Amino acid sequence: MDRIVVVGGGGHARALISVLKKTSWNVVGYTDPLDKGIILGVARLGADSVLPQLLRTCDDGRAAIGVGKIDTSSKRLRLQEELEAIGYEFPTIVSPTAVLNEEVTLGEGTVVLDVAAVGAGTAVGRGCILNTNCTVEHDCRVGDDVHIAPGAVVSGGVTIGKGCLIGAGVTIIQGLTICENCLIGAGAVVLRNVDSPGTYIGNPARRAKS
Repeated sequence: MDRIVVVGGGGHARALISVLKKTSWNVVGYTDPLDKGIILGVARLGADSVLPQLLRTCDDGRAAIGVGKIDTSSKRLRLQEELEAIGYEFPTIVSPTAVLNEEVTLGEGTVVLDVAAVGAGTAVGRGCILNTNCTVEHDCRVGDDVHIAPGAVVSGGVTIGKGCLIGAGVTIIQGLTICENCLIGAGAVVLRNVDSPGTYIGNPARRAKS
């Protein structure tokens, strides 16, 4: 079994470890500034500062980001890039209950969780989360560091820019473009292109007042 380290010990790490345990990956432990105890049978290895030493002692050198994404900040992707710079590799992680159709591509470090569905011809960037029971239909283009939250539906031919958070239960109709660094709030229905970064809520989705 291939060995992998999970970076982070919060709620997303728990979901990620649960998926990894259903696959051929052997989770050797997790790192986190705080000791969260044993997570689903997986022990803490220390703070993130131990990762360079782990790389020298663990021949596989593979990791998965267990830090979630609840806004448009680039923390997840920056962490992945910092660890790539010292030699870690970030494989794609796909739940055995997810559905990936033909000609789907996933970037390094992207995670597809339980019961997610990805339509034919879709390309997903680096460091993304396709969360539980989300749907990304055919021929979509999803940029780096995008989180598509549980139950969201992205219809065919949609383009989503880098850094976006598509909230739980969102619906995006076909053929639209969402620009970089947008937060689409839970339950929103997107009926037209989103051309300016910001937070969008409601049905139809409109930019939230600051």
